Amino acid sequence: DQLVFDGLSIDVAKRQVLLNSEEIELTSTEFDLLLYMARQPSLVFSRTQLLDNVWGYQHSGYEHTVNSHINRLRNKLEKDPAKPQYILTVWGVGYKFEGHANSDKTPNGKS
Repeated sequence: DQLVFDGLSIDVAKRQVLLNSEEIELTSTEFDLLLYMARQPSLVFSRTQLLDNVWGYQHSGYEHTVNSHINRLRNKLEKDPAKPQYILTVWGVGYKFEGHANSDKTPNGKS
């Protein structure tokens, strides 16, 4: 099971992320967050939805947890974290993963 986008490859079984063929070290939660969003590219997620589905809980006031993980992911994945290409902010709503799947793999990891 592998998701392949422009310069970004996510190997689900190995829990490995490659950016331009270089391995990127992610924490378990960073990997889970990236994978959750990358499996549904262009879909906008609220912070609450991400807390529910990645962390497994819903508590108001914990949205800053999502923000800090998104910022860490951007610092690791983006050429310019201030102008992200993969993880975009949708103002007033939340975040979305934007990536174009390579022709040999679809976003859900199936050939």
